Amino acid sequence: QVQFVESGGGLVQPGGSLRLSCVVSGFTFSRYGMRWYRQAPGKERELVASITTSGSITNYADSVKGRFTISRDNAENTVYLQMNSLKPEDTAVYYCNRNPLSNYWGQGTQVTVSS
Repeated sequence: QVQFVESGGGLVQPGGSLRLSCVVSGFTFSRYGMRWYRQAPGKERELVASITTSGSITNYADSVKGRFTISRDNAENTVYLQMNSLKPEDTAVYYCNRNPLSNYWGQGTQVTVSS
C-alpha cells in the first residue's frame, strides 16, 4: 500500500537548519507531484511546499519562501525539504504526501525550533 516515511526532524535553535527526507513506496513516485505539509499544535495542517514530477517547478507558502527548498530524487523515491533560517513558528510535525493527495499519511517528523 501507499507509504510515506518522514525523517530528519529534531530540535534546532532559531536560525539553524534541518533537512527532512520522505521515502515513499506503493506507487510510481516519478508520476506524481509531491508536497510537504506541517501541523503545529492546535492548528490545521498547512501546505508548505510542492514540486512537480520532474522537479522543474516548485511552489512555497509565503511563510517559508526564500528559506525552504523542496527537491526530489526519482531514482531513490525520495522527496526532501531543506529548511534554513528556522524560526520558532516553524515548529510543527512535518508530513509529505503526493499530488493528488493520498488518504494515507505517514507518522511525520517533529521539528522544534527553540533556544
